[in-house]
Amino acid sequence: MWFMRQAGRYLPEYRAVREKAGSFLDLCYNPELAAEVTIQPLRRYDLDAAILFADILVVPHAMGLPLKFAEGEGPVLGTVRSMQELDRLKPVVESYEVRQVCRTVALTRSQLAPHLALIGFCGAPWTVASYMVGGGSSDRVMAKVAAYQRQPWFCALIDRLVQESIDYLSAQADAGAQAVQIFDSWAGDLVASELEEFVLKPLAAIVAGVKSRHPGLPVIVFARGIGMGQRKAAAISGANAIGVETEYDLTELPKDVVVQGNLDPVALLAGAEVAATEVRRICAAVDPQRHIFNLGHGIRLGTDPSAVGAVVDAVRRCDG
Repeated sequence: MWFMRQAGRYLPEYRAVREKAGSFLDLCYNPELAAEVTIQPLRRYDLDAAILFADILVVPHAMGLPLKFAEGEGPVLGTVRSMQELDRLKPVVESYEVRQVCRTVALTRSQLAPHLALIGFCGAPWTVASYMVGGGSSDRVMAKVAAYQRQPWFCALIDRLVQESIDYLSAQADAGAQAVQIFDSWAGDLVASELEEFVLKPLAAIVAGVKSRHPGLPVIVFARGIGMGQRKAAAISGANAIGVETEYDLTELPKDVVVQGNLDPVALLAGAEVAATEVRRICAAVDPQRHIFNLGHGIRLGTDPSAVGAVVDAVRRCDG
């Protein structure tokens, strides 16, 4: 059991460190402070793993695009909309940004108890490309148009992000990450051949590339919002588990698939009794031997920390 965004703004101890760090990016690239917020939730809750504190836009930032987080507005990212702009981007592997993230991984691993896992992560090519084309905007229309048109520069961008993601995840594994997750948060934007070309194929390529360097490293694929496409995600060779969004019926998956998710984060806002009922429903739907308990997305801002504790307790009662 672990939770997406388990280290975040709902925790007062996180907010204290965030204020000390200055900006969000300053926190991401400060290994001592980033390690601290990575570990904070495990001091509160009986969880099995820590998730690295970083951001999915580390990769484009490390490639040379300017990035800032405007208060209340989300990320503002430099854009790539041509082959010339793509060619100017740097490899991530020797960048300051990736070195700092890997220092966070090593420092966190050294401070975690041996029985607790450390999960590294990256954003998937489609999701990261959406931000790179749109300039950080949550409006992914420009990226979708480029995908539909099979623009050569956009296809090349996806290929480049596959390779940079392999390098980035491998660097995290070398630094001490014991599992990794690939977040395709906007995978549900695409359907049919576009889903195959720009979501499933890149995910499969990253899994294969990471496994070629780290054969024993567990890889979790989280293609949020693809519905029945989850069966195809589950079939990706080498993927050890799939994360499943809240809206998907877990009973629709093959019985040999390792499943992560799919508790609705809003259930944590509805009270301990509601959340516990949802926990029992999910636990009953999946064999516990192939189930990583998690949410269908990240913990929401405004969630009471005690609600997270109630969910943890409910899961442990299911285990018992």
